[in-house]
Amino acid sequence: MKRAHAVLAASVAVLGAFAACSSEPSSTAPSVDGGAPPPYDASTDATTPADAEVSFDWDFPPDFPPPRVPADNPMSAVKAQLGRRLFYDKRMSGNQTQSCAGCHDITKSFTDGRATARGSTGQAHPRAAMNLANVGYMSALGWANPLLLTLEQQALVPMFGDNPVELGLKDSEQLLARLRPDPVYVDLFARAFPGVADPITLENVTKALACFERTLLSGRSAYDRYLAGDANALTASQKRGREMFFSERFECYHCHAGFLFSDSTMTRLSKFYEVAFHNTALYDLDGKGAYPEPNRGLLEITGKPADMGRFRVPTLRNVAVTAPYFHDGSAATLSDVLDHYAAGGRTITSGPYAGSDGSKSPLKSSLVRGFTLDPQEKADLVAFLESLTDEGFLKDPRFGDPFAP
Repeated sequence: MKRAHAVLAASVAVLGAFAACSSEPSSTAPSVDGGAPPPYDASTDATTPADAEVSFDWDFPPDFPPPRVPADNPMSAVKAQLGRRLFYDKRMSGNQTQSCAGCHDITKSFTDGRATARGSTGQAHPRAAMNLANVGYMSALGWANPLLLTLEQQALVPMFGDNPVELGLKDSEQLLARLRPDPVYVDLFARAFPGVADPITLENVTKALACFERTLLSGRSAYDRYLAGDANALTASQKRGREMFFSERFECYHCHAGFLFSDSTMTRLSKFYEVAFHNTALYDLDGKGAYPEPNRGLLEITGKPADMGRFRVPTLRNVAVTAPYFHDGSAATLSDVLDHYAAGGRTITSGPYAGSDGSKSPLKSSLVRGFTLDPQEKADLVAFLESLTDEGFLKDPRFGDPFAP
C-alpha cells in the first residue's frame, strides 16, 4: 500500500507540473523531433517473449510482437477480467456517475467522439480522449507527458487528478470502501492476487486496470489482411492511398510509423526508449509559434520554449472511428486533417484565435512542409486510412461492458 501511495504522489506531482507549467526540464523528453532517447532497460519486463506466450494467451494479431509488462505485474486472465470490470464500473468515480469507459467507448476505439473529454462532474477537459487500441505498446501516455511511462502509473491520474477533474475520487479509501463489500470483487481480487491478506488495495486496482488495457490488441483490419497476402482485401482506391501514405511526397509514414502507425511505440523487443513529440503547426498566435493555454504541449512539462506545441503522435489504428482529430479535437474529419497538412499548417480566420497562421510557425516540425492534393488523391488517402479499421476489435465481447444486459 505504501508503494501505491508513492506512485500516486508521483502522479499528483505530474499533474501539478502540468497545471503550473513547471520550468524543470524532463530528462526523458526529447526537445527536438525524434530526440536522443535514453537506453531502455529490458530487465524491468516480466518475462521473455517465449515465456509470455506460455503463461498468458495474448491472442496477438499477425506480426505483433509482445508488449512490455512490468516485472511486478505479470499478466493473468483473471487479473484482466478484474481490470475489465473496474474499467466499466461507475463506482470508480467520486459521484458514481462515470466509469473509465465514459471517456473510452469500445465502438470508437476507446475514444468518446467529443472534441475534448468531459469528466464525471461535467467539467470539459482541454484535450481529447486518446485511442486505447494497443495502448500497451505506447512508450509515453497522454498527449504530451513524458513522465507517465506505465499504465499502472497513468491510471492514478484520471482517478485522483483535479485539474481537470476526470473520475474525481477524493482518496483511495473512498473507492476501496465501495469495492470491499462486493462479493464479485472479493472473489476476483483474491484470485488475481493470491496469497495476500487484503488484496483489495489501490495498487492492485491500478495493476488490474493496466492488465486489462494491455489486452486491447487491434491488428486485424483490411490492411492487415492485405499484408498477410489477401490481394483483394484493399480496394483500388485504398491501394493508391497506401502508396501515397508511404511516399516521400506526403511524408505521412515518418511520424505514423511501424505496426501501430506511431513513432512513439515500444515492444518487449525494443532496446531503446523511443518517444517523439511533434509540433504540427496547428497554431502560431504570436508569430513565435505560441499555442493557446492550457494546451501548449510538451512545454507544460519541460519548460523548454522549443517544446511549445509538441504532442505525441497518436496511433492511426481505427482512426476512421476516432473523430474529431488532433489533441483539441479541432479537425472534424479526416478530410480536414489532410487539408491541414497539405497547407503546411492551419490558418485561422475567425474566432478567438483569428489571424493565427501555423504554416509560418518557426517551431513547426520540418516534416510539415505542405503538398498539393487533388480530390482523387484525397479520397484515396482517406480510403487507405479507413482500411485501418479493425471491425472485430470494435465489438469484441472480451473488451465490452460486463455490466451490460
